[in-house]
Amino acid sequence: MSAASLRARIRAEMSDEIKAAARKHLAIEGANLSLRAVARDLGMASSALYRYFASRDELLTALIIDAYDALGAAAEAVPVFPTAPQRWVEIAHAVRNWALANPHEWALVYGSPVPGYQAPSDTIGSATRVIFAFARVVAEAATTGHAVAGSPVDGQLGEEFHALAELALPGMAPQLAGRAMAGWIQVCGAVSAELFGQLANTIDARREFFEFQMRGTVDWIGLRA
Repeated sequence: MSAASLRARIRAEMSDEIKAAARKHLAIEGANLSLRAVARDLGMASSALYRYFASRDELLTALIIDAYDALGAAAEAVPVFPTAPQRWVEIAHAVRNWALANPHEWALVYGSPVPGYQAPSDTIGSATRVIFAFARVVAEAATTGHAVAGSPVDGQLGEEFHALAELALPGMAPQLAGRAMAGWIQVCGAVSAELFGQLANTIDARREFFEFQMRGTVDWIGLRA
């Protein structure tokens, strides 16, 4: 191994250690990370940590990208099921399972905005992985006649749906692309409601209730077996 490769490997390993320590702080402090506290946990001088992450925002961005990528990988790993409704629901369960296993990372990317932090464009590719996992279900269903387009949407919203379809789902009816996007937002809302305690003292059969919601979402989007 060359000296440059060895340095790169050591840097990557140290960066991973820093991020692991920072994730522990997420569980206690939320996104209010202190690089000094993270450095202290690792037995490092804060000046040494700054060689790996120049600021709190840079470390937050790295954590956000990791979280989005892990969630996207979980969604992409769902096997292909014979029907579009079943595949949508199974991907939704994969998203929920990941969120329950990684609640602080979910809160970081889908919870309250971090004061003073603006996510850079570097996060977009990772953030859209899970969205495209759902979008592909709708796109494939549309091409095989297993998605009902529904009535066109007029006005500015219709134009925005058209732009969305051209960007993410070329050839799809704009109104169907809009319902696919809204369906993803319903997944996020259902997961967040459970994770942030909105079902406490109301619903104990959480998984069953989540599936009930996702079956309704599938019907509303217009997916058919």
